[in-house]
Amino acid sequence: MSYLVLFKLLGSLALLMFGMKAMSEALQKMAGPQLRHVLGAMTTNRFTGALTGVFVTAAVQSSTATTLMTVSFVNAGLLTLLQAISVIMGAHIGTTVTAWIMSLGIGFDIADFIYPAFFIGIILIYMKKRRIIGDFLFGVAFLFLGLGTLKETGFALVQDQEANLAISEFFKKFNDPTFFNSMFFLLMGTMLTLAVQSSAAIMAITMMLCSTGVLHIEQGIMLVLGENIGTTITSNIVAISANTQARRAAFAHMTTNVLGVCWVLIVLKPFFAMVCHVSGFDPAMTADQPGFAIKASVALATFHSAFNVGNTLLLIWFIPQIERFVCWVIKPKNVDEEEDFRLHFITSGIMKTPELSVLEAQKEIVSFCDRIQRMFGMVRELLTEKNEQKFSKLFSRIEKYESISDNMEIEIANYLDHVSDAHLSDETKAKIRAMLREISEVESIGDSCYNMARTINRKVQGKQDHFTETQYERIHQMMELTDQALTQMNQLMGGRKESFDINRTRNIENEINNYRNQLKAQNIADINNHEYTYAVGTIYMDLINECEKLADYVVNVVEARMGTRQHLA
Repeated sequence: MSYLVLFKLLGSLALLMFGMKAMSEALQKMAGPQLRHVLGAMTTNRFTGALTGVFVTAAVQSSTATTLMTVSFVNAGLLTLLQAISVIMGAHIGTTVTAWIMSLGIGFDIADFIYPAFFIGIILIYMKKRRIIGDFLFGVAFLFLGLGTLKETGFALVQDQEANLAISEFFKKFNDPTFFNSMFFLLMGTMLTLAVQSSAAIMAITMMLCSTGVLHIEQGIMLVLGENIGTTITSNIVAISANTQARRAAFAHMTTNVLGVCWVLIVLKPFFAMVCHVSGFDPAMTADQPGFAIKASVALATFHSAFNVGNTLLLIWFIPQIERFVCWVIKPKNVDEEEDFRLHFITSGIMKTPELSVLEAQKEIVSFCDRIQRMFGMVRELLTEKNEQKFSKLFSRIEKYESISDNMEIEIANYLDHVSDAHLSDETKAKIRAMLREISEVESIGDSCYNMARTINRKVQGKQDHFTETQYERIHQMMELTDQALTQMNQLMGGRKESFDINRTRNIENEINNYRNQLKAQNIADINNHEYTYAVGTIYMDLINECEKLADYVVNVVEARMGTRQHLA
């Protein structure tokens, strides 16, 4: 095989994968928020969950995207693991649409439609309001250009007698329908999909080899079954660093496909005969017979669809048992929360679309805000802790939280910076700008909490006089108002901003400002009246002022989330 043919093969695969990625990203940009709403609203039982998975995956042309969205919802508590399994099963059916698109590209000459799509696409890209549609057309055009080039390369490979003879001789070694030969192609499909991280690309190669007659159709269907396993291993590798529910969802994804392959292998002969009958393909056909290419590619697409539909219809009744099995295999990690510095929702691995990346970052910011409010609760405990050993331990925990907040800000900001390198819609760009402002202000809240803890520690270590009962009451009242502001912020960050009244947060902030001014004047009077020393009064007002600054940061977070421009310092 000449190097030119080899590079054409690799280049056509690159075009195919790029086209699928561009098309999927464009579809998610057009329908991302609506699809997330559908995922949350249409999973009331296992059957509607499966239908939702079919619909969403067919719409975005990516079962990986659907799986990642589903896992994000499980992490956020919006979907149970049982509901997630049903959605993932439906996603297996939805992804069969991709195989039918490829069979269309293999079976027909669509070159006449590719270049008009490129032309229209570039015009729409330069029309700002239609840019996403242009991206979609470019993705479709690249997809079919890759398929067309792959088909041409396949026929060129067949005509190259030396290469064709070598490849044919290799596959002839495994022509006999033995258990070993079947397992060989099953394993090959699994490993190739794992290596390329794209079942669509390996499906395209399988169709090309079968439609040109280089690979027998029975060997092709074993590759297809291997691809269905390989595409699940990738998600499990990515989920290794994720939380327990994410790893369980990924393992359920693999479990359902492995079980499906097992029962199909048992009934493979009658199942394959049924597929050939439905698709009109005769296994005895040879590559030189008219219509062989289209019939072979349609037979593979039919087998892929029949396998995934049949597997879902069979296993959907056993979802509770699958859930119990994956929970038994994947045990929760026993990790002390204070020592768990990793991000929960942002994970590396498979390339994600901006829509999904922004969703993951938003969930991480919600977690960040919850952690910061817990940190403030520790500061309130520190104020009244009398036991020296417990005081020291609590102060150390607050120091750890401050370090965690610094790390979280940097990690989320780096992730958003990486996402912003992609081709983004104006709406997504605005979301990322708002989120960068949010994490900066949340980290400032963490700094304020740490400053208060240091002030309390300075008072204890300096052997200063205790606060008076009145001072304690006033500090507690100020901290209670501050905690209310933090609660309001977390309700907004974890919910829908359309139902949030920003005036409630502003009213709390105004109340804190007024109370701070009142206490400031009262503090001077109390020092003059010798109620307490000037040093104690200074520490007292440091805590009051820090609470007021913290409330300002809360308002900034809320306004960044709501999209308003006022900024408090």
